[in-house]
This record gives sequence, structure tokens and C-alpha cells, in this order.
Amino acid sequence: MFRTTAAIIIAASLLLSACGVQEDTSAEKTTPENEPASTVQSGLNDSSETAETDQPTAQDNPELTKDKEPTEDKQKQKIAKTYHMNENYYIKPNDEHGEKKVVLLTFDDGPKEKEMINGLIDTLDKHNAKAIFFVNGYRVESHPELLKIIHERGQIIGNHAWDHEDLKKMSTTQAVKQVTDVQDIVKDTIGVEPEFFRPPFGSGNDALKAAVQKNGMLYMTWSNGSLDWDKSTKNKPEKVIQNVLDQLNPGSNILMHELPWTVDALDELLTKLDKKGYSFVDPRSIELEAR
Repeated sequence: MFRTTAAIIIAASLLLSACGVQEDTSAEKTTPENEPASTVQSGLNDSSETAETDQPTAQDNPELTKDKEPTEDKQKQKIAKTYHMNENYYIKPNDEHGEKKVVLLTFDDGPKEKEMINGLIDTLDKHNAKAIFFVNGYRVESHPELLKIIHERGQIIGNHAWDHEDLKKMSTTQAVKQVTDVQDIVKDTIGVEPEFFRPPFGSGNDALKAAVQKNGMLYMTWSNGSLDWDKSTKNKPEKVIQNVLDQLNPGSNILMHELPWTVDALDELLTKLDKKGYSFVDPRSIELEAR
């Protein structure tokens, strides 16, 4: 009997000892006696929030959104207006001590073909040059993807009227529509409106010039014609080059077109201009009012 009673007492003691260990272990997992429970929970939440905010957001860090800004907008912000165009369509430095031996490169009547556009821009890129591509609205309507190539490759879009017709022979209402319709389709296609206007054949009048100015553009014709459109230069890139060089002056506003022989001529032309000490003015550095 005594042995049985002793065994029961020993078993009970062991059971109470085990319960005490379990209770101590549970106590380690609870909130310390003098610290509010919310502090521990908050610590867990803070850890979770930290994990979520280790990666900076665009809202927290505006630097992350910079590359998403339109390329054209960023370029506008960086380029000062250091040149202007005079009444004879020559490009002149605003500062009398500024670089005078510059030329403005322009290409009319596009966009036509992807291969020619990329050929022209490849050469422009090689010479670190920018140009104005004066486009017709009806061509943009047919091939908006070609306009996007010009814009996305960092070149400048100009307005060359919707149709390639003599605007001076139209009523003012018709001529203005030729201008504004191009503004609209270009903006719808690439998100920005042209800032330069050249009338087909260089033909315009005061009413047209006023409409162009109202639409925030600089009206121009040219001061150096390559005659690449003329039959005398067809398939003769050397003639295109010579025509430009024969009329070359500081500030020349050079008229060219999106044509195969112009594509072939461009690299040698720009090389020769460079050797003569000329640089290529960025159109975005030209003020939008002639003086």
C-alpha cells in the first residue's frame, strides 16, 4: 500500500513539473509584463511595411518617373534658344559672338518610305546632326508609323500643309485648314505639334503667315536649294552636293527632299560641310519668331 501511494505521489510530482515547464515556455511567447501588447504588434507591422517600402516608389522618388517623360519634352527643356531666323530665312546667332558658320538641314514632302527615312537619319546620327522633316498631312494619314520613326529617332517634325498644293491660290479658310489639319494629325500621332511651317513651293501670303504664327509656328521657306527634286539631279547625288556647296553661306537654310539620291548624297555633303568649318544647328535652338 505504501509503495502504491509513493508511486502515485511521484507521478503527480512529475506531472506538475511538466505543466510548469509548459507554462514557462508559453510565457516567453507573450508580451512582456511592462510593455503594451500593441508595441509588439506594431513591431510586426513595421517589419512588414519596411519590406514593402524597401523598393522606392515613383511617388516617393520623382527620379523614377523622369525617363517616362516624352523625349521631345526633355529635349525642349535642355536646349536654349540661341539662334533666330532673319527675313531672308537665314539662321543667325542671337549673340554677336555666337557661332555664325551653321546650316539648317531640312527635308520636305514626307514621310514616304521607311528605308529612305532610316537612311537619312542614320547619316544624321553619324554626324550628330538634327534636321526638320516637313511632312504632308495626307502622307501622315497613310503612314503614321513613318512619322513615329522620325520622332522617336530624335528628329524634328515640321508642317508642310495637308496637300502639296499652292496655298496662295486657295481661299484663306482653305489654306488655314491645310495648316491646322496637319497640326491635329501630327499631335494625335506623336503627342506634340510642329513648331515650324514651310508652304509647298514656298508659296504663301500674309494671311497664311498670320495663321501659322497663331498656331505657334515659325514660317519659313529656304535660302539654299539643293534642286534634288529637279530632273537635272535625278539619280545624281554629286549634283545635289554641288548645288548646296555653290550656294553655301553662313546660316544657310538648306532645302532637300526625301529622295533616294538625296539619301546617297547626304553623308558626303555633311562631311564636306564639316571640313569647311560648318556645324549643324539644332532646330529646337531657333526662336519661333523671325527678326
